[in-house]
Amino acid sequence: MKTPMLQNRLKTYIYIVCALLVVLGLRLAVVQIFYSEKYQTKASENRIRLLPILASRGEIYDRNGATLAANEPVYTLSLSYLEGNDQDKIIARLAELLQPYYPEVTTDQIQEKIELQKYRLFEPVAVMRDIPWELVVQIEENRQELPGVAVNIEPLRVYPQETMAGHVLGYIHAINEEELARSGDKYSINSLIGKSGVEKVYESQLKGKDGARRVEVDAQGRPMGELVTMSPVPGQNLTLTLDLKLQKVLEASMASNLQRIQQAHPKAKVGAAVLMDVKTGEILAMTSHPLMRPDDFKGKLASSLVPYYFPAGDKYNPMEPGAAINRAIQAQYPPGSTFKPITGMAALESGKLDPFNDLINCAGRYWIAPYIPCTGVHGNENYFNGMADSCNTYFQEAGRRAGKDKIIEVAKDFGLGEKTGIDLSGEVSGLVPTPAWKKEINAILIDRKYDNLRKQLQEKYDRLLAEASSEQEREVLQKQQKNESAKLEAQYTIDYNFDTKWQAFDTFNMSIGQGSNQYTVMQLANYAATIANGGYLMEPHLVKKITDPNNGQTKEIKPKIIHKTSVSANTLALTRQAMQSVTKPGGTASFLFTSFPENIPVAAKTGTAQTGRVGDKTLSEFHGVFIAFAPADNPQIAFAGVVEYGQHGSESAGWVAKDMFEQYFGLVDHYAAIMAKEEQARTEVQKQTDPVAETSVNGSEIDNTTSRE
Repeated sequence: MKTPMLQNRLKTYIYIVCALLVVLGLRLAVVQIFYSEKYQTKASENRIRLLPILASRGEIYDRNGATLAANEPVYTLSLSYLEGNDQDKIIARLAELLQPYYPEVTTDQIQEKIELQKYRLFEPVAVMRDIPWELVVQIEENRQELPGVAVNIEPLRVYPQETMAGHVLGYIHAINEEELARSGDKYSINSLIGKSGVEKVYESQLKGKDGARRVEVDAQGRPMGELVTMSPVPGQNLTLTLDLKLQKVLEASMASNLQRIQQAHPKAKVGAAVLMDVKTGEILAMTSHPLMRPDDFKGKLASSLVPYYFPAGDKYNPMEPGAAINRAIQAQYPPGSTFKPITGMAALESGKLDPFNDLINCAGRYWIAPYIPCTGVHGNENYFNGMADSCNTYFQEAGRRAGKDKIIEVAKDFGLGEKTGIDLSGEVSGLVPTPAWKKEINAILIDRKYDNLRKQLQEKYDRLLAEASSEQEREVLQKQQKNESAKLEAQYTIDYNFDTKWQAFDTFNMSIGQGSNQYTVMQLANYAATIANGGYLMEPHLVKKITDPNNGQTKEIKPKIIHKTSVSANTLALTRQAMQSVTKPGGTASFLFTSFPENIPVAAKTGTAQTGRVGDKTLSEFHGVFIAFAPADNPQIAFAGVVEYGQHGSESAGWVAKDMFEQYFGLVDHYAAIMAKEEQARTEVQKQTDPVAETSVNGSEIDNTTSRE
């Protein structure tokens, strides 16, 4: 029998339970009536995944329609965020499957990718692109252990021409946090963007617009059906000014000449060259060695390039600055004697030099200190002989007559020491040395030097005074310190006044392209083109037209004149004539063009430039520099090239110019020879690596022998 106390307790519990049930019922009613749509949507979203559909990047072609950059469908492995310990288990299992194919991939690296996307957990993380089919099969076989892991087919950049025009095209790579922050909502952490070259400069045109699809999935993340799809919009296509055949010949010629020069000069492993249309500023070919393979920057690093481009054992690492830098626009070199036409034009424009009748005697060196030597004893030289012989004495005297200000004015008028404006990223300015520049830079160096000497002097006497045993000894030391300090300050004044002021030898050095002159290969090519086209400094460009694949609209890139130089037409004509004498009998480049027909005369200037690099031998190590244009009487194309440690320009970069002019004017088909050589190399490799074909051939021979017997 229940006691009254127990009955009271039971009633209390019943009231509490009833009250809770009433509250629960009311809450359920509120949810059903007022929040039904909201929670139905949330429940639906738990089983709906929004998957991006990457837009195809715009394709890139040469001027004749040959494909330089395209897209190919690849398998991309992605991972959706899962909370708790399941995430760690899935990552560990995924890393285990990836190891045989990508030994460098670790669980920590996958975690880092997820961490980068911590504020966008709704978006799958791209773990690896372009995975092999065998890995796709393994992932599908282990699907139950890998919820949230997906393999999608996406377009990925591909460069079918391998290393060809690699520096011009540039490369794409994963976006970083800084780039993502600047981009707003145009990119995600999984995006690949242009990092250099045309890919970077024209990123906004090439990118396209990503699409998306809503996919219904089950509890294991497996797709059950597609709901809505928004199609991606492909990027715009670019047609470059490059000519594939000329580009191929330029790269092959530079590579073969580097190998040849290395036999005598082992340091000659680097070079750059540009071929351009003198009337439009279009770049027909551009190379920088070592070459770069854009595909390597997508994640798969190659240890070496194909033997055709590099000597055996010459390794290539795409992450090394040596390969990544485009030396045609990002490196600057002393021009050597290729600067002499600037000095000559300055002297002619000053009215202080008669190109025909002013004979300057070369006795082997200039007669004013520091008595810079010449390459020989040339005797009496006029403008044309002096250019043909590349006479240092003649052009030092021409420079003295013109004066530094006129030389600087003409150099800048032809675009030297300033960015050309070419549509590539990372271009450097180069340097036309001026009195103001010298004072600024040398004042810093002199002050730094003497501040250090003052410090050493103070430390010396601080130590001696501390060690002095008497007051008399200290007084002697203090007098010595005062005297030494006075001498130091006197020497500082002398050095400062001398080193920060423009001296006569600065003009002499600049006149022959030495001293502090520093220019890019692109600047040298544009300067040669400006002489050739009658004084119009053009803005070089690589993109010829931009085409929208959706509506077919095309934007043509028109030639752009930066300015008309102030040099007279007569001075330009005389300089073209003088440069043509360089390739005639007796000229420093005559041997290169003896086989050219009379209707294709070549104008050129050779250069042998002291490197100016610390540790190099001043009298025996030089860069080979060469500029040229043709036909000299009606120019179409201009060339500039540099071979580091190539010695004489005519014996290094000059041979590359010869090959390019022969190909352009149809004198020799180097392109056909290159393609035949490559085909032969591929055939030999196939014979060595295709045992099935070899077995088939051998088997056929055995069968024939057996049947005859």
